[in-house]
Amino acid sequence: MAFTRVELRCPKMLDPCPSWTLGDVLTEFDAFEATRLAAPPMPLKQPPKWADGGSGREKAFVMRVEEEGDTEDEDDDSDEDARALVAHGTSFSCNDIESSDSEESGDELDGRVTPYHLMEKRSLEKSILLELEREHHLKIQEEVRSKLSALEVCHQNEIQRTISAFARLQKYAESRKEIDRRLDVHFQRKIAEILDKHLSMVQRDHEQKSQIVERRIRDDAAVEEAKRREQAMKEDKIKQERTRQEAETRQKAAAKLAAEAQKAAYEAAQKEAAETEAAKLRAAAVSQNSVAHATTVNKKEIKSELPGIKVFADSSALEAESRRHALHDQVPSNIYLSKEFSKYDRQIGKSISKLMPTTDSVKARASELVKALDGHECPRPIACRLFADKIISIVKSRNPKDKTFGNLAFACGYVMLLVTNQVPEAMDYLLAEFHKVCVYTVPKHLHALNAQARNRDYYRLIGYQEENGQLESTEKYLTNVAAYVKLYAAMIQTEIKGVHHPHGLAEGWKWLAMFLNTLPATTATACALHAFLKMAGFALHKKYGSQFMKVLDVISRCFLPVLKEQGSKVQPEVVNNLQNYLNDKIYLEEPEGQYLAQQLLSKVFM
Repeated sequence: MAFTRVELRCPKMLDPCPSWTLGDVLTEFDAFEATRLAAPPMPLKQPPKWADGGSGREKAFVMRVEEEGDTEDEDDDSDEDARALVAHGTSFSCNDIESSDSEESGDELDGRVTPYHLMEKRSLEKSILLELEREHHLKIQEEVRSKLSALEVCHQNEIQRTISAFARLQKYAESRKEIDRRLDVHFQRKIAEILDKHLSMVQRDHEQKSQIVERRIRDDAAVEEAKRREQAMKEDKIKQERTRQEAETRQKAAAKLAAEAQKAAYEAAQKEAAETEAAKLRAAAVSQNSVAHATTVNKKEIKSELPGIKVFADSSALEAESRRHALHDQVPSNIYLSKEFSKYDRQIGKSISKLMPTTDSVKARASELVKALDGHECPRPIACRLFADKIISIVKSRNPKDKTFGNLAFACGYVMLLVTNQVPEAMDYLLAEFHKVCVYTVPKHLHALNAQARNRDYYRLIGYQEENGQLESTEKYLTNVAAYVKLYAAMIQTEIKGVHHPHGLAEGWKWLAMFLNTLPATTATACALHAFLKMAGFALHKKYGSQFMKVLDVISRCFLPVLKEQGSKVQPEVVNNLQNYLNDKIYLEEPEGQYLAQQLLSKVFM
């Protein structure tokens, strides 16, 4: 005989919303407890009469429905009880089995499942009560859900308001930060401006103090220089007095010997007269041969140094050149080879090699050179000769084609002016060296009348240099001519306020006039003229104005047409450079490297 286990439907979860929190569950329990207490007590289930202890059949078969959550031990016990009932009972009674959802709901409210007695008989009233209880339970669930939904909506709204408030607060904080940042930037800018003004004032005060100190130093140096010169004058007077006394002594001794030598002198005079007569005859023959190769400048004869060469120059320029050469030749050209003066040559050369087109470099080099020329160990003429050789040889040591050579030439001009202002006799040595390396600084032009005259001596005479036993190329010769004339023009146009120039713009104006009046239009002369105007044209125009414009007009009407008529004999580049200088009015533009150096040095030497 088989037994069947019957279980009624019973929901395992009382809560229809599984997302409830613990607080929501407790609230729901409190609501149910209040509803239960408010309702009158009513028995929902009555045990069947046969289940009472004193009625019914004792040995009837009973079928029991247990909960799902029972353990295996409880199932075993229930099976044993059922077997006992089956053993003791003889009949099976299952009259009117009724089930109700209300009872299930009631069991769910109690939180446990009550076993239904399958033999129990239900009445209509009890069924209606159970249905009403179920509806009441559903109604309460719906109210709870609606309240929970309302609370959830309120909670979400509150969250949104909180988020919005936080966003507004964060936006306000960011705006305040931006305002504070702008205020900080504004205050920092104000602080920087005030600090800049303060530093400018401090720097201005420092510069003024430095100028005062420098002025005092220069005044002290001038006083010391005056004392030194005064002492030197006293020493010179003492030396002159001693020399005069020695001369008188020698004169007296010579007077005593004059009588004794008179006879011998008379005989020597006769012999000398005969030799002089013969020399005059030879000189007359030589002069007759060289008359054809002479030229007349300013209505005076100028004899050439070599036969077959025509000299174009002004007589006054030639006289100045001769005088400077005589002074220059008093010092041997190889004096730097002697052990006694070689160290001064190296010292001057080292100082000039460090020269750069900057204010500090010019000041330092000029100070070093003045100190070297004023030294008592080296005689003044030798020192001046060494200085002139080294400062002009900078054309060979530097690249004349470099664009920065113009700046370097202006720097050399300032150095030469500062040195010759302290040592005036150095200017003659400088000019003599200029005339030696470039005849156009005289100005002078040597023209060979025939092919025989164009020999190695002629090219050396006009300034060609030898390289490995060979004469340099014409292109390099013209580059050197332009470089030497640029250096000469830079020295002429240099002016420093408060510093006397022994060979300034007046000499440059005189040089330009003699150049145009006496020199012919050739490639070399055009190259020299363009280099001179490029360096000194701005300063000459600034000083002489309309007179300088007349000179440029002479160049345009007389010099350039003659130059162009020569055709292929003249390099086109030289003609174009001179023509562009006039057409573009470059004389109105300040040469590069002049203004800055002149401005700074003017401030320093005021």
